[in-house]
Amino acid sequence: MGTRYRTYEICRVSDLKDVLITGGTGFIGRHLVDFIEPRGYRVTVLTRAPQAQPSSPNARNIKYVTHLEQLDPDRRWYGVINLAGEPLNSGRWNARRKAYYRDSRINLTRELTDWMKTLAWPPEVFLSGSAIGWYGHWRDELLDEDSDSHGGYAHELCRDWESAASQQLPAETRLCVARIGIVLGADGGPLPAMMLPAQWGLGGPMGSGDQWWSWIHICDLVRLFLFLLENDQTMGVVNATAPIPVRQRDFAETLGRVLRRPAFLPLPAFVASLLLGEFARELLLNGQRVIPRKAESAGFQYLYPILDTALHELIGQR
Repeated sequence: MGTRYRTYEICRVSDLKDVLITGGTGFIGRHLVDFIEPRGYRVTVLTRAPQAQPSSPNARNIKYVTHLEQLDPDRRWYGVINLAGEPLNSGRWNARRKAYYRDSRINLTRELTDWMKTLAWPPEVFLSGSAIGWYGHWRDELLDEDSDSHGGYAHELCRDWESAASQQLPAETRLCVARIGIVLGADGGPLPAMMLPAQWGLGGPMGSGDQWWSWIHICDLVRLFLFLLENDQTMGVVNATAPIPVRQRDFAETLGRVLRRPAFLPLPAFVASLLLGEFARELLLNGQRVIPRKAESAGFQYLYPILDTALHELIGQR
C-alpha cells in the first residue's frame, strides 16, 4: 500500500482471532486490513464490492462477503470494526446526498448491532467509527473526549451514528467509538487532492486560515485501532487525532515547505462556498482543536505526532 509499517510490531500469535470489518475496501479500511491481518487476526470484510481483493499479495487470512447472512452465526468473533460510510466529499451536499450519508452510516450500524444480538457468542469488542465533526464548530478551545458539542449537520450525523452504535449492544461487548480527525495518507484522504495546487504554489490558506485542523497519519490511525481492539481497559469515546493540531494556515505553510514550494495564494471563503457549498462551510472553513487525551492516558505512542514529520514521511513515498 504505500505506508511503511514497522515490522517489529508484528505479533506471533498461534491462534488467529476473527474480526469483521465494514468499510474494509475504503481508504482507511484497506490500510487497517493490511495492518492487522499479519498480526494474529483472520479478517472478514463486509463490502458492497463483491470483487474486492486483498491489496497485499501475501495476505492469506482475508475473506470478503456482501451480506451479514453469509456469516456463520456460531462463529466466535473477537471483534467488529465498523468503518462503513460514504465519504462526505463525494459530491456537493443536497438533501438526497445527506440522506445517503446517514443511511450508509446509521442504518448499517443498526444492522450490525442487531446482528450481534443473534450470535451465540457476542464479540468481545465493537469498535465503531465517528468523526471529530461531533464537536461542531469551535474557535481556539482545546477539546477532549469530555468536551461539549455545538450543533450543525456534521454534529447531528456523528451524534446519531454514535447513538446507533451504543443502542442495545450486547452487555458482553466492549464499545469504543473513534472520533476520527483529518486522515493523511499518500494514497487516499485529502492529501493527494492538496498536492497538485500546492506543487504550483497555490496551496495557501482557506478562508482566514485561523481554523484548527486536527489531523492524524494513516499509520498512527490503524495502530490506534489495533490498540483499542486489544486494550480491554479502554472504552467509550476516543479521539483519533494526532496530539498536536495545527491551524489551517500552518498546515498549508508546512505542506509547501515539505514540497519546497511557496504557499502564497489563498482560497477566499466565498470562493470555497461557491465551489463546494455547505461542505466547505461545515468542514473546511471551520474546525476543532481536538486532542487525544484518552489514547495518550491509556499509553498509546504516536509515531508521527508532528505534522512536519508526518508529511515528510508521506510525501517521501510518492
